[in-house]
Parts: sequence; C-alpha cells; structure tokens
Amino acid sequence: MDINKELLAFLSQADSGQSHDASGQDQADNPPCKKMKLESVRAGEEASAEPPALEAQPDAQPATVKVKHQNTSLLVHASIYIFRNELQVCEVVKKGGYQFDSLLLAVSLPAQLSVREHSCWLHIKKELREKSMCVDKEDVVQVKDAFKWAIQALVGRELGASMLFNGIYMYFYVVQSAFEVSIGFTHAETDGDCHFLATACSDCFKPAKNKASVFTRMAVVKALEKISDEEFLRQYPCPPARPATKCTPLETTCLHSSVFIAGRYNKFSRELPQTPWVIDGERRMEGSVEELIAAPLLSSFRADGRPFAMELVNPHRVRHTKAEVRQLQETINASSDKIRVRDLQIVTREAMGRMKEGEEEKTKSYSALIWTKKAITKADLDVIGNIKELKIDQKTPLRVLHRRPLAVRQRTIHSMSASYLDTHHFTLLLRTQAGTYIKEFVHGDFGRTKPNLGGLMETEADILELDVERAVVTCDQLSPTVS
Repeated sequence: MDINKELLAFLSQADSGQSHDASGQDQADNPPCKKMKLESVRAGEEASAEPPALEAQPDAQPATVKVKHQNTSLLVHASIYIFRNELQVCEVVKKGGYQFDSLLLAVSLPAQLSVREHSCWLHIKKELREKSMCVDKEDVVQVKDAFKWAIQALVGRELGASMLFNGIYMYFYVVQSAFEVSIGFTHAETDGDCHFLATACSDCFKPAKNKASVFTRMAVVKALEKISDEEFLRQYPCPPARPATKCTPLETTCLHSSVFIAGRYNKFSRELPQTPWVIDGERRMEGSVEELIAAPLLSSFRADGRPFAMELVNPHRVRHTKAEVRQLQETINASSDKIRVRDLQIVTREAMGRMKEGEEEKTKSYSALIWTKKAITKADLDVIGNIKELKIDQKTPLRVLHRRPLAVRQRTIHSMSASYLDTHHFTLLLRTQAGTYIKEFVHGDFGRTKPNLGGLMETEADILELDVERAVVTCDQLSPTVS
C-alpha cells in the first residue's frame, strides 16, 4: 500500500557522509550549532539539496525502519506488521459490535524500546555534532507516534470513524474519545535491555503490587532521564544490535465509556431486597430491585459489567432515542409486579456525581409497625412526638457487615410521630436523613445504634413492617442526554 511505502520512505534515509561510532570521544569541542530544518537555507544564498535515497519494502514484509550512515544500519524499530495489525484491530472492533463516531487508538510498545531509541538518539546526536549541526530530542518523532500515525488513518477509514489523538500532536488539538481501542506488543529477545538501568538508577524501579515487572515504560524513561550519556554508553551498545526476531502483538481490547441511567422506582414487596442478597457464596433470597431493573438495561445496552447505581460498564450500544428509553421502562415494569419504574432517562457522569454529592441532604419518610416487649399506653407514645432533629451514631449493621466496611455513620432523625394500636403495638411515622438504617434505629442492633427507639422508650422494641412513604430525591434536576 502507498502509505506504507511513504512512511518507510520518510523514515529510511541514506546519508552519504562518513560514519562514526557514537561511543567514541568527541572530536570537536563546543561545535557551532545549527537548527535542522526541512528546507536547508544558508546565509546569503539558497541551497538546494537532492532528496534522500528512499528504501521501501513490499507490503507483505514487516515494516523495519532503519537510519543509514553509509554502510552502517541503526535499528530504530523492529518488525511491526502495520497492515496485518490494522486488519486485526478492525476485526476485533467489528466483532464487538460497538457503536461509535470516533475512536482513540492507544498503543503500548515494549519498555525496552525506550532504551534502544535513547541509544539511537545518542548516535545521531554524535553524528550531527561532527557535521556542525544539532537537533533537539523533542524534534525527533518517536517510534510509538510514527506507528500510530501510520495505522490510525487506515483503521479509521476501514471503520468509518474519525481518529482522535490523546493530546496535542503536530498542529492538531483534539478531545478525548468515548471509545478506546488498545493494542500492544512484546519482544522477548530484548527484555534484558533494561536490566542495567536497575543498577545505575535503582531508585527508579520500585516493586508494586499491581505491576508484573518493575521495568515499566515510565520507570525506564525516568531512569534514562537520570543516567548520564557517559554511563549509558559504558553499559549499552551504541548503536544497538539488530534483533533477530519480530515483536509479538498482544490481544486487542476495546472499551467504551460508561452509560448512566437514572429514574425513580417503587417497590411493592417486603420480601424483595434492594440488592442481591448473597452471604458466603449462598443466595438467601430470590431476585432484587437491582436485578429486576438492570436485566432489560444490560440486554439493551449490551453492557458487560455489573451495574453500579445503574452505571452500565463498557456498553456496545450507546445510541437510544427517547422512545427506546420509554420502551425500556415499559419492559422493566412488565417484567414483575414487585417494582415499578418511572422517569427513566440517560444522564451524564456529572449528573450522577451531583446526585451522589446531594445524598447527605436527601430525606426519606417511613411508616413502620412496631412491637414492644413491655405493655404501653397512649401516654408512653407522647415522648416520641416531642423528639426533633435527633442525632444518632450507627455502626455498620450486622446484617450488611459482610458487604460493607465497618464504620460509624452519624445520621439525623428529623421528626417522629406514633399512633397507638394496642398494648404491644403502635405505628411509627418518621422522617430521616437518607442512609439511616431504620430497623437498627428501632431495635438498637445489640447496642450498635445509639440512641435507639427501644432505649428511648426503656423497653425492648422490634420492627415488624416497614414501608417507604416518600423519598425526596429529585431526578428532575438531571439533564437527559437522550438524542
């Protein structure tokens, strides 16, 4: 393909000047410096230069990039099959069935490539100094960027999507894409190229629990910034030897940013838990509010992650009209008579954040049927109605301790009222801060909630029935993003 030949022609240049070993002693002290340009212009006259000799390999061959100085070849990057990887990337994306208008290509090359690039850079710098020329390292295109420039246009054209850079390259400024495709390579033959840096710059290589090797790209780059040129040249060949094997491609992975769903629901069964109730690997109750709502959403969005507050992880389908969202709501409501959903809508991550931030200010109203061990009278309930803005401290309840961290949370009981039923039963109405464990407030949870209703009434109390009457949680403040 033409673009392959153009890339090779751009990077593979033949220089007719004399070749020198970069590891040798400098021949000139403080040579004059000239900035290299694409067009050579000398003072007082125009200079024309013949284009460099170009060397392009057939399309079927691996793209091996070389820098030539007479008869000396420097390996800049070894054996990346540009078009083979283009086909592999496109096949993986198409197979996944993702919806996207643009994509970001993330490339991970072996960490030791940074060492080889540094060696090549020192060699080139030496050559240029001997020609009374200089160039900044920032002006040299890295292999990683060259590879991305070569492959992303091909991938974008094949998939019919615009390609986004992650940052500023050349003169283009682009934004982050919601869809990211990651490709990577390994090269076992040169894995040991980094090892001498661990001795020269030991502080740069710290073991980490989540890292399989200390020789990460960031650690290697940091070490190369610290090590002196003289020390590097003593430890590593310059130019580096050409590898005999090719890079091995890793698995191509795709990831779309999450889609967030918000809405209101009503629960019509006391036997239905909010979330799946599993203890020690054993399911205690069938079904949950989360599962009943999530199942149709996971199917529609084809998300492959567990929903978290209706965060659909890595969705393949992301385009849903308002009519389709309404149909999803109807599907959820038709699936069970235990719950009902309304105001279902797609929202932004920022809107979810605002909902989370406002949790402390939300309130809920409950009605509960209370049993007391001691016989009570109507007068005994008067003390309850006089309690306002009661602050309580709640340790994580025993019933949820298997899935929530141990902590003490302060909550507020804003108001309470009671209606007498008989000598051992009454109805309790209360308005509380969201996040209050009502059952534990009533019976005390073996002293883990203080103060509690039983303690206030000086008797043992328990809750027989609990209903949510009203939840002051506003989805109306969220901005739907349904197209």
